[in-house]
Amino acid sequence: MTITQLRKPHERLAEACADEMNAVNALIRTRMASEHAPRIPEVTAHLVEAGGKRVRPLLTVACAKLFGYSGEDHVKLAATVEFIHTATLLHDDVVDESEQRRGRPTANLLWDNQSSVLVGDYLFARSFQLMVETGSLRVLDILSGAAATIAEGEVLQLTAARNLATTEATYLQIVRGKTAALFEAAAKVGGVVAAASEDEVRALSEFGDALGVSFQIVDDWLDYGGAGDGIGKNLGDDFREGKLTLPVIRALARGDEAERAFWREALERGRSDDFDRARAIVERHGTLEEARQEALAWRDRAVAALSRLPAGDLRDMLSDLADYVVARAE
Repeated sequence: MTITQLRKPHERLAEACADEMNAVNALIRTRMASEHAPRIPEVTAHLVEAGGKRVRPLLTVACAKLFGYSGEDHVKLAATVEFIHTATLLHDDVVDESEQRRGRPTANLLWDNQSSVLVGDYLFARSFQLMVETGSLRVLDILSGAAATIAEGEVLQLTAARNLATTEATYLQIVRGKTAALFEAAAKVGGVVAAASEDEVRALSEFGDALGVSFQIVDDWLDYGGAGDGIGKNLGDDFREGKLTLPVIRALARGDEAERAFWREALERGRSDDFDRARAIVERHGTLEEARQEALAWRDRAVAALSRLPAGDLRDMLSDLADYVVARAE
């Protein structure tokens, strides 16, 4: 096996887009600066420079390069995507009262909730400045729409938390909102700025959506112990926060009265922290494996969408990236 084969797909993709991603990182550092409020770059740098894979901005750059784009707007759009993502993470950690993100203490724990919320707002504002600089109303429509959809998905998740009547359809709507919307927009604007055809832009949209859904289902699978504790957050966070994810929704539907009583106490009333029992229930009903299979099916949709795009190394790397997303569940 060669060194190239040993590198992870997102690392190979980052290497293929190294010049552009260096420009993206430089632009991020420039635009997260603040002359009057030094806490803004402090808080932002804590999260932005915490070793994240930059998958979303990488999608924007790679999808533009896929069509031979040689301008600079894809760099601005990639930075926009990263700012939107970082802003949502800052806000999410406040809402979820999280203490760990990417293996490090969260910003709200190190500073305070007010700083996290306000710096997140600042990054949203910066993202809109960047997308406007491209001069494309279509790009503005796609990314601003994604920002609204993400917020809508987060609110829907908040209202669905601890609600045992949550359906799989609602779960998928939450996933498509809070996670897949930005994957989809990131890929789509790369094609738009590169003047891809309408069918190719639709293929990018379908690819990003399916990749995002697969990514989130795997994250939910991992939260119930699918791959030990090396996922940058605490196992069982979703359980403790009362989130109805796919393994739980299906286990709840098949459980006996004793199990339903347990879920009512643990999720609806928040009176149980017996995560080991929760994990045992989802394993007993096979819903963890079913969630993994669902993630694989969405991966297949993502790869199928790529078949309508120009063949070449970049397309192959994007396909490998989709494989890597679900490989975390193996």
